[in-house]
Amino acid sequence: MRKKAVLDWVKAIVIAVVIVFVIQNFFFANYVVHGQSMLPTIHDGNRVIVNKIDYDLSKPERFELIVFHYSESEDFIKRVIGLPGDSLHYENDVLYINGEPMKEPYLKPFKEQLVSGKLTQDFTLKEKTGKKVVPKGKVFVLGDNRRRSYDSRYFGFVSMDDIVGKVDLRYWPISAFEVY
Repeated sequence: MRKKAVLDWVKAIVIAVVIVFVIQNFFFANYVVHGQSMLPTIHDGNRVIVNKIDYDLSKPERFELIVFHYSESEDFIKRVIGLPGDSLHYENDVLYINGEPMKEPYLKPFKEQLVSGKLTQDFTLKEKTGKKVVPKGKVFVLGDNRRRSYDSRYFGFVSMDDIVGKVDLRYWPISAFEVY
């Protein structure tokens, strides 16, 4: 009787480990944020959960936070600004997408702290990427800390194939817990 109880516990633990492995590798991932490019939204050392299956069922939406493979050894977290077919430019610290001014409330804390100058320098998509619109299968991303973000203004478009997933929540530090 005792041997059967131990065997049942071992089976339950193995099944639980397999379930956690499958969920972590195929559905959700835990990421630790490195750097300050997403300030004030996400801070260095914050921990986030990334939904890896959402974009198998749908496409990224404008202003969502995503994690993507920047290189074979490095992933970045940025905000989706331009979607396929979008034209965009910045002028006088205002984002224009397809000619329409966009509100970016997540930038308000930095804009309020500005003593001089702009948070985001003027640019056009063509000037930064050589393209007038975001190509099919790509997105244009920016960090919220525009003065200190290495983003699509420098490395170009992000392929949809390189997107790991959408940031669903920040769970660490607990005091900054937030669902996106």
